[in-house]
Amino acid sequence: MAQDYAPRIVDTELAELLSGLPAISLEGPRGVGKTETARRLARTRHELDRPGAVEVAASDPDRLVEGAEPILIDEWQRWAPSWDLVRRAVDEDRRPGRFLLTGSASAPIAGAHTGAGRIVTVRMRPMSLAERGLAEPAVSLAELLTGGRPPVSGSTEVRLGGYVEEILAGGFPGVRTAPSRTRRAELDGYLERIISREFPEQGLRVRNPAVLRRWLRAYAAATSTITSYDRIRDASSAADGDKPARTTTRGGAHLVAGQGRAADGDKPARTTTRPYRDILEQLWILDPLEAWLPIGGHLSRLTVGPKHHLADPALAARLLGVDAGALLDARPTGPTIVRDGTLLGALFESLVTQSVRVYAQASEAATNHLRTRGGDLEVDVIVVRPDQRVVALEVKLAASIGDRDVGHLNRLAARLGADLLDAVIVTTGRDAYRRRDGIAVVPAALLGP
Repeated sequence: MAQDYAPRIVDTELAELLSGLPAISLEGPRGVGKTETARRLARTRHELDRPGAVEVAASDPDRLVEGAEPILIDEWQRWAPSWDLVRRAVDEDRRPGRFLLTGSASAPIAGAHTGAGRIVTVRMRPMSLAERGLAEPAVSLAELLTGGRPPVSGSTEVRLGGYVEEILAGGFPGVRTAPSRTRRAELDGYLERIISREFPEQGLRVRNPAVLRRWLRAYAAATSTITSYDRIRDASSAADGDKPARTTTRGGAHLVAGQGRAADGDKPARTTTRPYRDILEQLWILDPLEAWLPIGGHLSRLTVGPKHHLADPALAARLLGVDAGALLDARPTGPTIVRDGTLLGALFESLVTQSVRVYAQASEAATNHLRTRGGDLEVDVIVVRPDQRVVALEVKLAASIGDRDVGHLNRLAARLGADLLDAVIVTTGRDAYRRRDGIAVVPAALLGP
């Protein structure tokens, strides 16, 4: 176990579930800390990403399911039969706390049983803001989900520059504390590994890696938007360096234009980009936020498309080649994507969304976004309890909040009534407080599980 292990919010969830379940698969993108987290609970470890480990397992499969429990099978997807070995062992003996698996792929490899009813999957994401130690969280999402409208208070010294640094540093434990240049090189290597190694490991050989890189870059530019996949595909055909970057405004939206469009023949086909999406989601690199479609008649004319997010906004920043200066100066960059506001605003929203999803999981709550087709009602994150009552969160790249900033939340309150447990504006400001209309204003660093 690493001596400098930083406690993770998922630790408590894992310990609780392992006390009642025979097998848990801890899954998420490579580098989020799955192995270190699982090692703290395991008594026997089999690390299948070590040289020769797969050959040893294949020669003596039963060895994987024997030993002091819990037994950890790390990166199980390196040898697909390990999944079925655990499933069969659980069929024979359903005692709790027997197996921990970790994996960097979201679904069993073809031919393996799903494990339904035997192996329970737990998601692990990059470190949330609360886990990074920027400030002591003063506002608990779990308390907001009670519906009691708890008092909100606290202050933080974290300012806009601090959040920019967190966007660029990312939440991968082994990368975020490195010097800036080293960190950039590691993140670039992380992305290159996905293209050159992990796609083939998932059964898809990328014939033209440049096309995949352009598509990923276009997806990064679409962060925190509901841009259609067809428009992302169009944007991915842009040729690097054709035109200087510029920004124009269209109906309050900013059109970020970095490059000109290549010839139509350079646009990838849907049959090319759809497998990209599938594999990237299986690898947990794409982390789209699905639309909330509530049961009942409170809301109508809702969009059904997801809001686009990568596993970590640091990956989006690297794909777009931006640094702190470019973000703070709002220099336009990247493929042509329409978004409301600046790229920094989009990446800050992605950072907050990533954190809220970690906190919501700890409370057994789901996360979605909400938008009507006309755009008259739009909320960045909807946290949904099992009874379908919700906490709504809007993310604002601002230190102070006025009445115009809470318009969507007030309209949602009028529609949902008692089903809206609480409403929050997440900011880059200093102080947490409640407005006279009851909406909580919370700096991102002060929000926690």
